[in-house]
Order: sequence, then structure tokens, then C-alpha cells
Amino acid sequence: MRRLLAVVLLAFSGASLAAIQTQEIPYTSADGTKLIGYYAYDDAVKGPRPGVVVVHEWWGLNDYAKRRARDLAGLGYSALAIDMYGDGKNTEHPKDAMAFMQAALKDSKAASARFQAGLDLLKKQPQTDPDKLAAIGYCFGGKVVLDAARQGVPLAGVVSFHGALVTNTPATPGSVKAKVLVEHGALDSMVTQDNVTAFKSEMDKAGADYKFVSLEGAKHGFSNPDADRLSHGEHGGPDIGYNKEADEKSWADMQKFFKKIF
Repeated sequence: MRRLLAVVLLAFSGASLAAIQTQEIPYTSADGTKLIGYYAYDDAVKGPRPGVVVVHEWWGLNDYAKRRARDLAGLGYSALAIDMYGDGKNTEHPKDAMAFMQAALKDSKAASARFQAGLDLLKKQPQTDPDKLAAIGYCFGGKVVLDAARQGVPLAGVVSFHGALVTNTPATPGSVKAKVLVEHGALDSMVTQDNVTAFKSEMDKAGADYKFVSLEGAKHGFSNPDADRLSHGEHGGPDIGYNKEADEKSWADMQKFFKKIF
């Protein structure tokens, strides 16, 4: 009996020590920009597992993007929230966010290089299976991952949450290698119906394997619990809002999507 109890206690002790491990990792893009990644994984999961890049909203690499990396780690993935602005900078001021985003997107080659630098960093982590990679993005980050898919970056799949659909680098027939999932708020005032129609036409012409989900009652930023506060912030905010139902459904859709592609 004592031996059995000892075994049970030892097993419980080992389980209790398992936890989500996180660390900030500095890295550099091909354009020389100094970046900071936030890496998360569950040390209870043994061996390499699929890796997922997380690309932040226009606010920058903030606590929300880092939380999503931890959420993915909790699902058994190797997750890296990457930095598209440099030095891990972030803001809650819409004017600053707009300036950061415009600067990052001004040179599409530099933006692609920053994404690739983050992807390369994720692949180097011993917990990552380099043959099973995906990317998710929010708002600005949604555009980044969709552009990566358009450019044929070798990913199993990408997921855009309330992401921008317009691009200066449209897909061409056969260029989209990744499977694509778009989770879009039906009340997103930042994405017009013309944008939606043009995106679907672009994907169809490119022969992409994609799914477009329109979430009823959801505005831009529907997945971020801070969206309501940021919308009514002291600096004046954009037309965004949290929607718990849309958040949970889109996250569940992503999990099903990952199970299919991995």
C-alpha cells in the first residue's frame, strides 16, 4: 500500500511540475531590424510538435498576442508570437498603431522578411516539428499571414482573425500552398463587402484551398477582450468590439482546422 501511494505521489508531483514555459527571444530580420519573439510551449508534451506563428494586431506585440501564444502552447503546439515592428514595441494609441503598421507595410519585401525571420526562429526551437508549420494573425496580423500564403510560404495552413483582406501582392494561379481559414466579423466596418468579394475572387482564381467564415454580429477585433476598452480609450478608438461567441467559435474553428492540416 505504501509503495502504491509513493508511486501515485511521484506521478502527481511530476504532473504538477509540467507547465507552459515561456521566454523572450531576440532575433534579427534580413533587413537588419532587431526583433523580439515571445515563445511558448508545454513541457508536458514530449518531442517535437507542430509549430504556429502568431502575428499581432496593429497595436504591436502586446499581452494579447503573447496570451494567444500561451493558449496555443496549452493545446500542445510550439508557438511563437513574432514582432513585426521591432524591439517588441506596442501601443494603445490608434495614431501610433497606424504609424507602426504603415511603416511595417510600406516595403512588402521587408514585411515578408520579418515574417520569415520569425518563422525561421520557430523552426529552430527543439520543440518544433519543422515539417508541420502554420500561422495565425489578428487584424494587421491577419493580413500578414494571408500575404504569406499568397506568396507561397511553405506552411500547412494560415488563419486570419478579423484580418485585412486587401493586398499589394495578390495571389496568382497555384501560388497559394497553404490551406486558408478566414474568420471575419460580419459587422466589421474596416473591411468592406467589396473587399470580401475581391478576396474570394482572388482565392478562387488562384485555386486556393480556403474557407471564409462570416461571424454574425461580430465587429472588427471580436476576438480581443480588450477591444471594447480600446474602442473607447482616452485617445479615441476605432470601431472595434469584443464578441465572446465569435471569439469562442473562431477559436474552435481554428482547432478543427489544425487537426485537419496536421
